[in-house]
Amino acid sequence: QVQLEESGGGLVQPGGSLRLSCAASGSLWSISTMGWYRHAPGKERELVARIFSGGVTNYADSVKGRFTISRDNAKNMVHLQMNGLKPEDTAVYYCNMDVRIGTGPYRNYWGQGTQITVSS
Repeated sequence: QVQLEESGGGLVQPGGSLRLSCAASGSLWSISTMGWYRHAPGKERELVARIFSGGVTNYADSVKGRFTISRDNAKNMVHLQMNGLKPEDTAVYYCNMDVRIGTGPYRNYWGQGTQITVSS
């Protein structure tokens, strides 16, 4: 069984910074794409950022220039550095990874989510 666990969420003032981390554990063999999604109340879940195995990244237009995604393949981790946070960034942030177990196919996994609240 593969599990993803997020950490680093919390309450922060507008303009502040947070760093999210997500660690994958279990009988995994390799990880392809890693990403972060967020889901605010009353809104559709959206892709925040993702990073492919080769290092290419995608960002939502709303976070470009403020957020940076990175990965540590040796530790099976993905990070999201969040700078210049705005109230509209408030949401539950979910880690997402495509994981291969043994010789099986890649499957998509989700973390439980971590709350980010940006408020003064």
